[in-house]
Amino acid sequence: MSGAITAAPEKLGQSDRPAHPGLTLLALATAGAVVSIQQTLVIPLLPRLMTAFDVSVTAVTWVFTASLLAGAVATPLLSRFGDMYGKKKMILVAMALLVVGSVVCAVSGSLGVLIVGRVLQGTSTALIPLAIGMIRDVFPRDRVTSAIGIVSATMGVGGTLGMIVTGLIADRVTGYHPMFWIAAGLAAVGLVLIAFSAPDTGGRTGGRPDLIGAAVLAGWLVCLLLGISEGNEWGWASGGVIGLFAGAAALCALWVLIELKVKQPLVRLNLLVGPKSLSANVASMLLGFSMFAAFTLISNFVQAPKDKIGYGLSGSVLDVGLYMLPSTVTMLVFSSLAGRIAGRLGPAYTLAIGSVFAGLSYLWLAVSNAHVYDVLAFSALQGIGFGIAYAALGTLAVQHVPMDQSGIASGINSLVRTTGGSVAGAVTAAILTGHTIAGSAVPTLDAYELCFYIVAIGAALAAAVAVVHGLRHKSSTP
Repeated sequence: MSGAITAAPEKLGQSDRPAHPGLTLLALATAGAVVSIQQTLVIPLLPRLMTAFDVSVTAVTWVFTASLLAGAVATPLLSRFGDMYGKKKMILVAMALLVVGSVVCAVSGSLGVLIVGRVLQGTSTALIPLAIGMIRDVFPRDRVTSAIGIVSATMGVGGTLGMIVTGLIADRVTGYHPMFWIAAGLAAVGLVLIAFSAPDTGGRTGGRPDLIGAAVLAGWLVCLLLGISEGNEWGWASGGVIGLFAGAAALCALWVLIELKVKQPLVRLNLLVGPKSLSANVASMLLGFSMFAAFTLISNFVQAPKDKIGYGLSGSVLDVGLYMLPSTVTMLVFSSLAGRIAGRLGPAYTLAIGSVFAGLSYLWLAVSNAHVYDVLAFSALQGIGFGIAYAALGTLAVQHVPMDQSGIASGINSLVRTTGGSVAGAVTAAILTGHTIAGSAVPTLDAYELCFYIVAIGAALAAAVAVVHGLRHKSSTP
């Protein structure tokens, strides 16, 4: 495979190599699926939680957004810890936090406690880049891209499974607590698999964690997302919203200064905006926006009562997951083929192909959305797109960096993808709450279609960025 990884792996001790690479990959993929399940487990429940806690769409969306926000901060931090102290240890920490967070959600009785639990769950998002770094450390060169593709595909597969699990239980019980007990059990299984199957890989760089950088990063992301989500309710020109955006800008500038001056920064800015990293990270942010926007939009759209408001599919919580099954199937198939495509075309052009399919799926739904087959066609196309794109993105993120920086490079790429997802939740919630049917809080069909067009444009921009990357760095392609 030409150009998949440019740096040769460091020489590892025999104890560092997995005795059974297939078992290691199974453990990492299982843990990745569990992490993705927690991300989408609550999405079909958002309408129910809104009623249970008597809160607005904007408020209940934080049950989803808080998890993504926590992941955005925890990912570079735990990735850095992985390079410092070992990736396996940090994967186990991530899974343990997922277990604890799931239990907190399962025993919660208020929206605030539920959000706290979701924050703890969200820190497990760091597992994906840690797993990619571990694969790059120990797998044979010719298997790295395929293995990364399989683990990356678990983000979409696990996301769909999460909605199906929720649907199966929600049709039989009225509360939300059982779903989180199941998440806790699955996380415990993933933790045990990692503990017994994954090798302890990579060097130990030592050093101190950039906790101040992590705190400032969290601060400006919260200000940004809160400003977007509250814009409709407070007024976009209100002092509160302007203050939040100004605070986000100021804290972001402060964060950049900290990262430039601290000896061992949370995010190495050359890996974030360097000439060979910027395009991969921009594409990752745009794809994160597209993927996570789909989860929230499709859930609400499928459950919309067509006989009352004129659109939607009048589906149940279970229907949401079932309609996304084609995405699971096509994502599994095409993520396994992504390694071969990247071997012929290079990861940049492979990423562009996947992004085009993702964009077409949203364009279909924006133009035609009145029938079940529209959602099924969208689901199948989306799975093809993200199956190819995320597999290629995982390789592109670490392609140009030294082995000892693969964890943090993958973590930064995951950070911007998760940030894109967080922004997607806030933006789509703002659009849906800003365009409602007269005399109600129900979004109009035009609001959904506008969201679908915006997400399609995001995927198209990701494709364009990937093509430019391929043209600028032709040595990365065959």
